Amino acid sequence: MNIFAHPPASGYSIPKMYRISQTFPRPKVENLRETVFHQLEKVFPQDFPKGAKIAVTAGSRGISNIAEITRAAVDFLKSKGASPFIIPAMGSHGGGTAAGQRKLIEHYGITEEAMGVPIRAEVETIGLGMNADGVQPFFSKVAYESDGVLLLNRVKPHTDYKGEIESGLTKICAIGLGKLDGAREFHGHLFRLGLGGSIRSATTSILGTGKVLAGLALVENAYHETAEIHAVPARELFEREKEILLSAKALMGRLPLSEIEVLLIDQMGKNMSGTGMDTNIIGRSIYGYQPGTAWVEGMPKIWRIVVDAISPESEGNAVGMGLADFVTDKFFQAINFRYTTLNALTGRSPLGAKLPIVYPNSKDAVLGALATAPQREPGARVVYIRDTLSLEEVLVSEACLKELEGRAGIRILGEEKLDFSAEGDLKSPFLSSSGASH
Repeated sequence: MNIFAHPPASGYSIPKMYRISQTFPRPKVENLRETVFHQLEKVFPQDFPKGAKIAVTAGSRGISNIAEITRAAVDFLKSKGASPFIIPAMGSHGGGTAAGQRKLIEHYGITEEAMGVPIRAEVETIGLGMNADGVQPFFSKVAYESDGVLLLNRVKPHTDYKGEIESGLTKICAIGLGKLDGAREFHGHLFRLGLGGSIRSATTSILGTGKVLAGLALVENAYHETAEIHAVPARELFEREKEILLSAKALMGRLPLSEIEVLLIDQMGKNMSGTGMDTNIIGRSIYGYQPGTAWVEGMPKIWRIVVDAISPESEGNAVGMGLADFVTDKFFQAINFRYTTLNALTGRSPLGAKLPIVYPNSKDAVLGALATAPQREPGARVVYIRDTLSLEEVLVSEACLKELEGRAGIRILGEEKLDFSAEGDLKSPFLSSSGASH
């Protein structure tokens, strides 16, 4: 069966494109190791009992400097007499298997050799019993049998829900440490308690075991740099994470326009966002959306989204592809349908695994998007980005310039011609550009 869409109707052409730069707030931690030690010293001023087994979590996201920060955390614990180890904490990601989750964190440089400690990737869990909210929290058996857990995660706006606490320490506690069992349980309460309510309920139960000692919360700026590091005692987890989330929201990047006819994205993947593309950036919800309508007020309105590829770090997990309208054959061939389907069903979002229209190449996909987007004068507003984490330099079509000229924080750098191969595959202007890659 030929899955390819036919080339779009004639009469459409790719508009002239211009590179622009965007300036965002840029606080940055200069000495990561020193800051990690300083922060953890506040929470752990005393030595641990000699040889205490302390689990340190490692998630599935592409967190900046994660290997260096994780190594600093385990070295601090060693300096206090503990025997730390690393536990992949990522729910259903990596196919929900020990091998898959170990491989995911290896992409980020988190290996036994690099960290100097064991990695315990077992996926067995212990059920903590039904709590008063009707939630059954699960806890990694390896973590439960340890002498304590240090949560380590980035705090940022969640891609599925909004609240005082979204994605961060509490999420990796409830879902990450719960492995596949926990992810299924908590998402199962999505339509009753909401994901945020379910995570809060489960985290409260897990904290009640006394196993979680503290968290190390990371905040990134819009340049994908580590902006803040905070050590948080377990007893202050909820209150402190609320404050840290406000800081993370203030530092997020954004697209340069409030309404876009066509958004072209080089690549999506789990290392960029749990939904492949950050829903806070593209304005589409993983639980359903209407093209040209923002998921939450203040987010951009986008009519058509084209994604060229899946990031290698995603291991073929294309969850979130249902948020795109068009993809390429290169994208399609890279999909691991088992990983993608498991992740989407666990998250109670079949939309996440729905296949967009597949074109043989990038050029035809972009033309297909243009042909089905609203037709405006003086032309379509097209924005081209590397991924939803990399927004400091983007390409925009000529029709966008009038809205951008003279705007604070935006500089128009000049025209940039898109380069396609003879087969119609787009040669990314970002992957070879240090200004836009990370």
